[in-house]
Amino acid sequence: MTQDSWSLSVNGRTYQVSAAADTPLLYVLQNDLSLKGPRFGCGLAQCGSCSVLLDDREIRACVTPVSAVAGKAITTLEGIPAWYARKQGLRRAPEMHPVQQALVDEQAPQCGYCMNGIVVKAAELLADNPHPDEAQIRTALNGHLCRCGAYPSILRAVQKAAKS
Repeated sequence: MTQDSWSLSVNGRTYQVSAAADTPLLYVLQNDLSLKGPRFGCGLAQCGSCSVLLDDREIRACVTPVSAVAGKAITTLEGIPAWYARKQGLRRAPEMHPVQQALVDEQAPQCGYCMNGIVVKAAELLADNPHPDEAQIRTALNGHLCRCGAYPSILRAVQKAAKS
């Protein structure tokens, strides 16, 4: 495979990476940039564990080639608090996005494998719709699989974050 050089904007920083055009973004984020938020779950864009924001919209990094994201803003779990601060016009990023704090408060994470995708998608939802109803939250999180079945506490946490 031919390696190409790609300029990626990840969490507000620019990186130069060398990878084949069809290399999944997830592999670049994990292997080249040592980011631990996005995770390999199914490899088929079915579970949401690999979710990141691309120009403020959720994508599945396991099936998105690195060639498709050059020149676009990528936000991973690690960058969600700073992304939130920019969206809210805050001078300083909080330690955690309100969704992350609410998930902790509600003790929603069990194994935590799904939390990356749930935080990314819930943050996107709340940026677009600060006061979603339960049905809108359920619809947004549809396709994010929690193998531990913590859906009730996840739902409560997103509702709590929406109220904060």
